[in-house]
Amino acid sequence: MEQHDYAKAFRIIRAAFGLKQSELAKRMRVSTSQLSLIEAGKRQPSLRVINGLAGAVGVPAAMVTVLASTSRAIESEDDRNVTDLARTLLRLLVSATPDAPRQLALDA
Repeated sequence: MEQHDYAKAFRIIRAAFGLKQSELAKRMRVSTSQLSLIEAGKRQPSLRVINGLAGAVGVPAAMVTVLASTSRAIESEDDRNVTDLARTLLRLLVSATPDAPRQLALDA
């Protein structure tokens, strides 16, 4: 069983930003057919493509990986990595809220 479902992550991100496949593919500098194959689960994205998606929508590449993580992937991670993922997600959620404080003392 796969530990990461990048097809799901790509679809979620594209839907969240309200983009058509062709629009996102253009921003990522990949072909629409390549993006379509990734979203259909027929092709695994390279690190360059994952970084391209992250850059195209302005999120950290770690967020793409978090969204692609399956429950099996999370279970196989040690506690430190899961904590780091949780902190990254929390920072993203707080920074997405316009009224939220800009600095979080998460490492204290």
